[in-house]
Amino acid sequence: MTSASPAALPDDPGSNTFQVDLRGLVDLLSHHLYSSPRVYVRELLQNAVDAVTARHAVDPQAAVRIRLAASGGRVTIEDSGIGLTADEAHSLLATIGRSSKRGGEHGLETARREFLGQFGIGLLACFVVARRIRVTTRSARDPQAAPVEWLAADDGTYTVRELPHDARSEPGTTVELEARPGAEEWVAPAKVEQLARDYGSLLPYDITFDDGTGGEPRPVTDRPAVWDRPFPTPAARRVALAGHCSGLFGFTPLDTIDLDLPLAGVRGVAYVLPEPTSPAHRSGHRVHLKGMLLTDRADNLLPDWAFFVRAVLDTDTLRPTASRENLYDDETLAAVREALGARIRAWLAELAASDPERLAAFLGVHHLGVKSLARHDPELLGLMLPWLPFETSAGSMSLQEFTAAHPEIHFTRSVEEFRQIAPIAAAHGLGVVNAGYTYDADLLALLPAVRPDLKVAELDAGAVTERLDPVPTAAELALAPFLSTARSRLQAQGCDVVLRAFQPVSVPALYLDDRQARQERDRTAALDNADSLWTGILGALRGSAPRARLVLNHNNPLIRRIASLPDEGLTGTAVESLYGQALLMSQRPLRAADTALLNRAFLGLLEWATHPADAPEDPQ
Repeated sequence: MTSASPAALPDDPGSNTFQVDLRGLVDLLSHHLYSSPRVYVRELLQNAVDAVTARHAVDPQAAVRIRLAASGGRVTIEDSGIGLTADEAHSLLATIGRSSKRGGEHGLETARREFLGQFGIGLLACFVVARRIRVTTRSARDPQAAPVEWLAADDGTYTVRELPHDARSEPGTTVELEARPGAEEWVAPAKVEQLARDYGSLLPYDITFDDGTGGEPRPVTDRPAVWDRPFPTPAARRVALAGHCSGLFGFTPLDTIDLDLPLAGVRGVAYVLPEPTSPAHRSGHRVHLKGMLLTDRADNLLPDWAFFVRAVLDTDTLRPTASRENLYDDETLAAVREALGARIRAWLAELAASDPERLAAFLGVHHLGVKSLARHDPELLGLMLPWLPFETSAGSMSLQEFTAAHPEIHFTRSVEEFRQIAPIAAAHGLGVVNAGYTYDADLLALLPAVRPDLKVAELDAGAVTERLDPVPTAAELALAPFLSTARSRLQAQGCDVVLRAFQPVSVPALYLDDRQARQERDRTAALDNADSLWTGILGALRGSAPRARLVLNHNNPLIRRIASLPDEGLTGTAVESLYGQALLMSQRPLRAADTALLNRAFLGLLEWATHPADAPEDPQ
């Protein structure tokens, strides 16, 4: 933190040192590296904890004292840590990027294991809120060294002076910040205490806070973590964890999953959200590094499919980013993420094996997340598929319940198609599953691999027609002229007409279509618009591909009345109206030809309804 002038190095006259604009650097930190000025409290706590850790390496019996205070626009933190000599104050406090915890590659790895800070930014972050910083310190490594005062201003200048030996009798450090104009809210006692609790509640040493009102200092730390505390019963532990989740995340969890990975140095819990959330939503998880809160927005901690939980954990192995506000996405994090995902999957397996009621409650809210996971995890697919809810022609139920009555499963690829066919399929014993929802079609395609005894196929017009009751031969022969008129009217639409008797009686006609019929319709449209060469090629491809079907319900009184109309023209118009109504009920996109037919049928019925019975025929 010095603004030294360029100076030539003695062994290389052509080299110069950099000049540092501290104001510009503080602006860079506050606007780009750190998300908020609040991190200054973390830096103060971090330096104090690291100093005490270093002191214990020299003197394991040394007392531990970390005391944070705020009043009158000033923030002070005292620690009984390792302290500094005058030379160390010059070298470490005033040199940007240097850290007492560095020492080559081996030293850096040791620092990662033992210390919170790793990047040597030190007190620099405190200038985000301070206009002046005063440090008084005494070294525990050199008992003969005098206490030292280091005083720095936000203009980049600092002074170091030795104090009388009695100025500080015990080793340790006191840091005092004087707030800069405009930063008063960040040094208010209530704010400082709240930030200290947020960042430091799990730190390994007892920390207290004094608001300057004369009362007893209040504890900041709250150890052990709630997931590590002993409880008399499992129920008491669940209640305590639920309260912790409510205070931390603002919701009461549906369930709690322990995230204990001793080999990875990870310990914590995942709270299952009580409300459904989008699979695209990436939850922010709380991560503590050696007890210090690193971030409450870690979105790369768990697999993407685990969007139904919010996690909080402590780790001593994962690496922080330079700002120490997120996790560095490296191989270690990838391995931990996979292990945490396996733990959540094991929890699901345990519920399926021992607690179906809790599993059903979970799936009732988060079945989408499990379906997403099961598509790529054969083991979980076999485990969860019997329990996953699907919308079927027999109602919403698990596939285990549905396949007990329907060993042959048909599915629709759209919700609209399912809604049209479901009541008719239910009335005639046809097992249909709605695969129009996310992941359902993929899971149904995988079902035969888990249950080879089941047959799964996309619903086609033929399968539905076969299940509907045939009309007596005599009745169908009597209606042959009507059916002939109906087929000729719908020939141009690429739609066949069949007569069946089905339930419910209130449905006069049913439009059935499938993928093959749509492909044939598209081929025919291409044939009509093709040149002579392509006409020959496409014509050669014409086969016996199925067509869409309009199934007329012989049980419906309207169909029987239309079939008995003496006017063939009116009969044709009525059939076109039935086709249009059935097409609209299926909610399929209308082609230009379909729209024209609907308009023609509507106007034809209006003409017939308003035409006087005794009016002479129009000569045209």
